[in-house]
Amino acid sequence: MRFHKYHALGNDYLVLNPADFPGWSIPTEDQTRVICHRNFGVGSDGILWGPLPSKQSEFGLRIFNPDGSEAEKSGNGLRIFSRFLWDQGLVKNPKFTVETPGGHVESEIMDNGRLITVAMGKVSFDSAKIPVVGAPREVINETIQIQDRAFTFCAATIGNPHCVLPLPAVSEKLARQYGPDLEVHPNFPRKTNVQFLQVIDRANIRIEIWERGAGYTLASGSSSSAAAAVAHKLGLVDRNVTVHMPGGQIGIRIGDDFSIMMTGTVNKVAEGVMHPELFAVKV
Repeated sequence: MRFHKYHALGNDYLVLNPADFPGWSIPTEDQTRVICHRNFGVGSDGILWGPLPSKQSEFGLRIFNPDGSEAEKSGNGLRIFSRFLWDQGLVKNPKFTVETPGGHVESEIMDNGRLITVAMGKVSFDSAKIPVVGAPREVINETIQIQDRAFTFCAATIGNPHCVLPLPAVSEKLARQYGPDLEVHPNFPRKTNVQFLQVIDRANIRIEIWERGAGYTLASGSSSSAAAAVAHKLGLVDRNVTVHMPGGQIGIRIGDDFSIMMTGTVNKVAEGVMHPELFAVKV
């Protein structure tokens, strides 16, 4: 049961190749919880299960959150998975395609895998696609009440749901206080990722992130994509945006149709073998 651990700006994932796990179709919820647990398991922000067969792309990928739920798409996860494929010699061409439940993407390897660009797909603000409850509409500058505070928010999807809250200033404290309730708010039938957004200037934004199924997160590629797209939709930034997060920076390029090109680093951390005793504990 071999694992490969990487991080993308402090957002760490374990890549588990199904070929190394005979008899497993996918990691179960209990297995995922203990593997990702930072005291009882290996510890990570999620599991990347692949490569898998794909009819439309060269590789398939499934993504599991630390709470055992499945994510449709992850920008950092896709960069990490792309680096893993490159490191293992499973790709020779630096450009290749990957299928996730949230859509197909194209990855491009640079600097021998340390820097990777992913064509993430198109951001949509359509309530039916995200989804957000209520009449069909673009979800822009609406009001949501959380605890003692009313926020203005925009919602978006890039294959997974996002709630973006533009604010004059953002902080880890803010994300930890309001993120958990926003994630499960009834407005979002499939829950949501949450970004607290501060616009620095027309080329730079700062975000703090509460990630669905994972909690407070140092960095997120899909969150960077959604937040940059919202800032551009509101007319606050241009098409090339640097997203600043506690874990580091991601470059976002926004196309005319809100297609997203995301560029960021990936670092290899470790590889090893999980012992069967790991699964003796249920968390």
